[in-house]
Amino acid sequence: MRKILALTSAMVLAVGMLAGCGSKQTAGTDAAKTSDSYVIGICQLVQHEALDAATQGFKDALTAEFGDKVTFDEQNAQGDSNTCSTIINGFVSKNVDLILANATPALQAAAAGTNSIPVLGTSITEYGVALGIEGFTGTVGGNISGTSDLAPLDGQADMVKELFPDAKTVGLLYCSAEANSQYQVDTVKTFLEGNGYTCTYYAFSDSNDLSSVTTKAASECDVIYVPTDNTVASNAEIINNICLPAGVPVVAGEEGICKGCGVATLSISYYDLGTATGEMAVKILKGEADIASMPIEYAPNFVKKYNKDICDQLKITIPEGYEAIQ
Repeated sequence: MRKILALTSAMVLAVGMLAGCGSKQTAGTDAAKTSDSYVIGICQLVQHEALDAATQGFKDALTAEFGDKVTFDEQNAQGDSNTCSTIINGFVSKNVDLILANATPALQAAAAGTNSIPVLGTSITEYGVALGIEGFTGTVGGNISGTSDLAPLDGQADMVKELFPDAKTVGLLYCSAEANSQYQVDTVKTFLEGNGYTCTYYAFSDSNDLSSVTTKAASECDVIYVPTDNTVASNAEIINNICLPAGVPVVAGEEGICKGCGVATLSISYYDLGTATGEMAVKILKGEADIASMPIEYAPNFVKKYNKDICDQLKITIPEGYEAIQ
């Protein structure tokens, strides 16, 4: 009888210990789910003024909400799409709470790398093009949403007409490896041709042939148009060193490029775009929004800006309504 009682007591004790372990594990899991501290992975394609500003705006928005309870694992791919994939895979292994994909190759890597961790893109021109979505209606679905840096391309074409009404030819200079650059030049070409210009594509594959392609464009065209292109943004000085001595003005798709080599742009604030992306992240992390149903957001304001130094050197008179780039 004593043996039976002892055995029964031991079994009860063992069950109690297992139950205690189970309770601790459940509590730990619940605590993790309700934790108000977050790790955010940031994959930025390359360092240049526009992308840097978007990343900073994103971080500032999250820090304003969560303070020191949010930390950032910020990594730069140095312009290499394969490195984007490596960075994203690292974030997935660490099981970060959310990923910011800054620029199209970073977004493409994130889409391939995870279907569970929330991914927000920024500095993406057109999500349908970037992700190969036919008939894109404005919401990606799944674990992806974000913000677009698409400026009104018809407005940029009208800017060319406003500044250079007597020009005949416009060269479209862009990196053929960037799908959203192709989308922009294809679209703006239609508007420019509608304004009476003859347009020619000048595509380069990477920074190695940028100089030779730009030299050809500058020798054959009255004006050059460059879209929001990451390779151009990282190498604007090369373009300026060719086009400025040749006396060929460059109209740019965004302010950072214009500051480096352009005469004018109809641009957005990338800092504000990053801030908007950060505000989307706050809603996701706090459980106030489902990323699957969040539509892509667009910059609300566009500003006509000009590069005073280059305009002065080219003796270009800028009409009223333009703001000088600082």
